[in-house]
Amino acid sequence: MTRAEQKEKRRAEILDAGLELFLRKGFAATKIQDIAQHVGMSVGLLFNYFDSKEVLYEELIRIGVSGPRSVIPTPNIKPIIYFETVTESLLDAVKTEPITAKMFVFMNQAMRNDSVSPDIRKLLNQMDNITPSIPLIRAGQKDKTIKDGDPYALSIAFWSSINGIAEMVALLPDAPCPEPGWVIDIIRRTN
Repeated sequence: MTRAEQKEKRRAEILDAGLELFLRKGFAATKIQDIAQHVGMSVGLLFNYFDSKEVLYEELIRIGVSGPRSVIPTPNIKPIIYFETVTESLLDAVKTEPITAKMFVFMNQAMRNDSVSPDIRKLLNQMDNITPSIPLIRAGQKDKTIKDGDPYALSIAFWSSINGIAEMVALLPDAPCPEPGWVIDIIRRTN
């Protein structure tokens, strides 16, 4: 392993430790010493990777924000197919990649953190999956594949279900993950 690969591996370990500790203790209660101890390094060495706890936290948020960009609707896809594909993809990631479930929890906590910098607040505001889904739900209602009802409320129900499932899998890793079809049935027209 090259020196650059070792440094990147160590950086990833620090990010993993920070994520784990921020989830368990919260941002305010997590000390930089806790993170350093978790990865078995001195605080001084950790500062070679991240200038502060805040910089580490912000990097995790940047990583978390980049994930939802991959579920932005594709033009010319039937809305119900979009929701089915997104649900299958996200639930598969939640089941097979523990970091995905943890990131859902972390990002939800970060959204409620009033002490983040204005730059990070702007990043967090990009996390809105609910609003962009409303036109898709309307289109699905028009083509009779998505049930009638307030599109905003249906979008909230759908995305809250995904978030809730991810949180439960993060908290209870041995718990079974619901089937994607059960989540889709929240919005799918059945008659």
